[in-house]
Amino acid sequence: MIENLENTLKKAKKFVFLTGAGISQESGISTFRGKEGLWQKYDPMKLVSAQAFRDDPKLVWSWYNDRRRKILAAKPNAGHVAIANLQNHREVSVITQNVDGLHHIAGSRDVIEIHGNIFATKCTKCDFRGNIGDEFSDLPPSCKICGSYLRPDVVWFGESIKQDVWKEAVKRSMACDVMIIVGTSLVVSPANTLHFYAKNNQAAIVDINPENTPFSYEMDFSIRQTAVEGLSRLISIFESPF
Repeated sequence: MIENLENTLKKAKKFVFLTGAGISQESGISTFRGKEGLWQKYDPMKLVSAQAFRDDPKLVWSWYNDRRRKILAAKPNAGHVAIANLQNHREVSVITQNVDGLHHIAGSRDVIEIHGNIFATKCTKCDFRGNIGDEFSDLPPSCKICGSYLRPDVVWFGESIKQDVWKEAVKRSMACDVMIIVGTSLVVSPANTLHFYAKNNQAAIVDINPENTPFSYEMDFSIRQTAVEGLSRLISIFESPF
């Protein structure tokens, strides 16, 4: 399998990485669905849904403020850096379910954040969008244009991914030679359909995850390691002479 995987990677020109919470976990950011994930401690429908925001916007903002503080204290790990370094050898796109921005900080240039970014805001009424600099003095914060509440510009439960963002993710998936799926359980729709678009283009699908996922049996190659271990191993292939 290793020899076949090496040959596949060396021949490929276009790579897409589909990443989830598992890659950021090794930077100290909690996952959502694992044994120690956030949804073991909190009810997601009371924190990350439009209804939760309507019921208690201050509580939602307080939770997101705490998440942002932890993300600001984190740094990209060797897995993030390995993906960014592959840009020196191949055409690389990153489609991430994460909202922490660590791929950007690591140096990846072509990043599609399908679930938004935790440092972005949007108005609940008008078209205003902005970015969070310092902490808001009052919670929930208000829009400077119309006075309505601002909310985090992320995709909540029950909401759809922005159409233009999703179309771009599908486009990249359909055009790649190899899709490498890293640190995601593939239980969140529609992100868990992207590998089908890649497969239809005869792309090779590689799964890097310490545990099996619902789609493990459909993968061409499975590496049962953490994101850092698996990605460091894969990217080392490109450091050897071609």
